[in-house]
Amino acid sequence: MNSLMTRISVDPSVCFGKPCIRGTRIWVSLILDFLANGATIEDLLTEYPQLSVQDIYAAIAYGAEMSRERYVAIPLEAAA
Repeated sequence: MNSLMTRISVDPSVCFGKPCIRGTRIWVSLILDFLANGATIEDLLTEYPQLSVQDIYAAIAYGAEMSRERYVAIPLEAAA
């Protein structure tokens, strides 16, 4: 197991069981959404000072691991 994964927690009584950064209520998906929309790691650290760079890397690692297990349907673009 990737050692970064120890920074992620899933607790049914916290945030409806969504994966969060351990000790916070910050969803992994929120971090990934911000990054996907162009936010930098520095932006996230400013917005959420309780996070560390390693927490953000853990969120990315978690997302990568999930993509190995679950597929998201993405519509194909029509040929031009």
